[in-house]
Amino acid sequence: MKFGLFFEHQVPRPWAEGDDRRVLTEALEQIELADRLGFDCAWLVEHHFLEEYSHSSAPELFLAAASQRTERIRLAHGIVHTLPAINHPARVAERIATLDLLSNGRVEFGTGEGSAAAELDAFGVDPADKRAMWEEGVRVALRCLTEDPFTGHAGEYVRLPPRNVMPKPQQRPHPPVWVACSRRETIHLAAQHGIGALAFAFFDPEEAQHWVDDYYSTLAAEGVPIGDAVNANLACVTSFFCHPDEQEAIRRGAYGSNFIGYSLGHYYVFGRHQPGRGNLWDDYEQRRAEEGYDPEAVALAAGNDERLGAKVVEGGVTGLRGATGTPDQVRDYLRRYEDYGVDQVILSCAAGRNRHDHIMESLELFARDVMPEFAEREPGRQQAKEARLGPIIEAVMARKPASDHPPLDPSYEIPAYPRLDADKQASGKFHGWLDEYAAQLAAGESPAARIAK
Repeated sequence: MKFGLFFEHQVPRPWAEGDDRRVLTEALEQIELADRLGFDCAWLVEHHFLEEYSHSSAPELFLAAASQRTERIRLAHGIVHTLPAINHPARVAERIATLDLLSNGRVEFGTGEGSAAAELDAFGVDPADKRAMWEEGVRVALRCLTEDPFTGHAGEYVRLPPRNVMPKPQQRPHPPVWVACSRRETIHLAAQHGIGALAFAFFDPEEAQHWVDDYYSTLAAEGVPIGDAVNANLACVTSFFCHPDEQEAIRRGAYGSNFIGYSLGHYYVFGRHQPGRGNLWDDYEQRRAEEGYDPEAVALAAGNDERLGAKVVEGGVTGLRGATGTPDQVRDYLRRYEDYGVDQVILSCAAGRNRHDHIMESLELFARDVMPEFAEREPGRQQAKEARLGPIIEAVMARKPASDHPPLDPSYEIPAYPRLDADKQASGKFHGWLDEYAAQLAAGESPAARIAK
């Protein structure tokens, strides 16, 4: 099984000058360390207007910076908003291809549609349309990455004439494609389209088993690739912190990690957000304290449970514990994902106010005491999977219709505006002047001098 790291670029209030820069710099240092330690992937979200929860609004720029400071770790969009109203598919293709070249072919192309009102409403997206918008945006983006030239598209949400979208990616036909999944039906959708399933749902390994079984049975029976390659993989996000002492791991990691769950709830479920005026971290701390989960109270209760009423559950603070604990506890937890067929577990520890030095220590301990046994098993697991899925993937690719890549009209051309004016005027003199201009430029005349005449 592979291991990735998950980044939201969380910046809880109160904000101090330089906080955004600090968070970005620390994340780069964490990815550099992960690259040296042998982690497989670094996943970064794209969000807009979600204060405190995620200040990652231009992930392609951050990943480009990471590409120049790393050598082997894969750089993953988890995800690109592929709704055309948010990101035009031609621009998505250009950014993915450029990052793939800069990183020497290390991009994972995660896609998604989003569901926060703060984002969708701002870009004029009707939630009822977002699934159809996602599919059209992904299809067009993948065609832009692979067709030479792109032969044009006229759909409900995208109209793009034939153009050669440059550059093309290093990975051919295109980088591996994924879709964000928070429900069983989206896992089903991923398999139907022959793309990887990114399960951003913070569930237990036993629940993952059902997702895995459904994914592979659906892929075999119904898979028709949306792109030109099949990415038959499932990845799951889990909270993570590792320390030799269980209670210290919980103290260092659980409070910050649970802030992800709270801020998700705020923006996606129960919140009433006031731009620039709210304080999500304060709200979180107040609600936790009211429910008896204040960190100081929990620490006291652990040693004085006969006198204090703070709520302490077996194994630590309740909430998104996931892979939080000692190396042995984390290892046992992750083995369950491996046993149920998950291909990659994405570890989320850069959350809330979790400290940078604690995160770095946690990564080093994990790489030293947990990862080696999984890395030892991975080649054999991958070989067996490829043998098992080879015939299935071949059958899935055979279902891809030729109409997914419509032919280019051989007479199609793009006249420059002056040449188009000459065509409209049917002016032989104007055409002659343009032809003379082309000849003079070829001979070395300054374009500015010619235009000034």
